[in-house]
Amino acid sequence: MKKDVYILSGFLGSGKTTLLKSFLRALKEQDRKPAVLMNELGNVSIDSDEVEEDTALRELLDGCICCTISEKLESQLQELLMNEDFDVLVIETTGAAHPVEVVDSILSPLFANQFEFKGIVTVVDGLQWKNRDQFSPAVLHLMREQIRHAQYIVANKMDLLTEMEQGRFSYELQQINQHAKVYLTNYSKVALKDLFALSVESSFDSYEKASIGEQLSLQAVIYTFRGTVNGEVFEEWLQNQPDGIYRMKGYVPLQGRKYPTLFQYSYGMPLFMPGDMNYPTNFVIIGENLHKSELIRSLEEIDIIE
Repeated sequence: MKKDVYILSGFLGSGKTTLLKSFLRALKEQDRKPAVLMNELGNVSIDSDEVEEDTALRELLDGCICCTISEKLESQLQELLMNEDFDVLVIETTGAAHPVEVVDSILSPLFANQFEFKGIVTVVDGLQWKNRDQFSPAVLHLMREQIRHAQYIVANKMDLLTEMEQGRFSYELQQINQHAKVYLTNYSKVALKDLFALSVESSFDSYEKASIGEQLSLQAVIYTFRGTVNGEVFEEWLQNQPDGIYRMKGYVPLQGRKYPTLFQYSYGMPLFMPGDMNYPTNFVIIGENLHKSELIRSLEEIDIIE
């Protein structure tokens, strides 16, 4: 019996991991066993902490799933099939990935009798899209490609747009992709029965191979805090960061708190969530044309080691 495969696509910080968590929960409620393959640009995974321990998880780190580490994808898929018991595979790509490259690996002759590709679900951040002219042409092209190849589009963060802007957003998405269902929502909440019902044709000859990842200058900078950080100093550090940073996430050991704080930053909007255990204090920064040594040095300056 073939195993269903879904691809979660969308630019950095759009809300893919939030959707992943609710999708995994719904699968388990149906007594189906999910597995997750998660891709990160950096060599440390932050979002993997969001996947419960009873779910088979594999990670592809330190590169984009569709270019620099594409050769590792098939071996990870093969290893999952050999060693894990699961019914549904969900692949969450890094925001820099072109989803069609991932489809190409899933449809490898190696797995022709084992995987049933269900579709690409693309999450689009409404505020990012509204202000898309601030992105580089390469990033904007990637966002359009992620939308164009989706079978289901999650138009996310609608609470940040007016009703008129929501209508324009929906119209523009449908102009790019007339065949996908567009679902307007907040916090990536969707009718999960729609995802279960996804189905695509078995022939993908119309898909165009793309090397979008090679056109982007996206980088990932990893820093591990060794001491503690003053909250006000950290917020001041945030305000002084360049526009080329699209995403930051990690566990920050703020002074006065028992456990590291989960920090998420997407398109200029920071979010702090109190931690409930001692997660590794890894901090990931993703953006274009980053000066790694300067970023590391600035973080070392606010990392107080007693």
